[in-house]
Amino acid sequence: MGKDIKQLTDDMHHFVSAKGWYMPDSTRPQTPKNIAISLVLEASEVLEHFQWSENDYDKEKLEGEVADVALYLFQLCQICNIDLEKAIHQKLKLNYERQWDQNTVK
Repeated sequence: MGKDIKQLTDDMHHFVSAKGWYMPDSTRPQTPKNIAISLVLEASEVLEHFQWSENDYDKEKLEGEVADVALYLFQLCQICNIDLEKAIHQKLKLNYERQWDQNTVK
């Protein structure tokens, strides 16, 4: 059975704490800005797997990059006091009400 978002966030928090990155003198300050930058950098590493071919990628390496993106997202939400599960449900509800491609020529 998989873990839920809260448990994964707790696991991430324990890892960051164990590395000492929450300490005031850390060389890796865990600020919203720094975590957001790291999130984008890791997302770029996901994209890099598809740079020259959409079908020729290393699944194991891609899994690692996707995990990095998720961990930074969990951490950003924790630092900014965002309930990720609630935010996802709210966004999905909003998106169901939106219309895309209504002006697309067919």
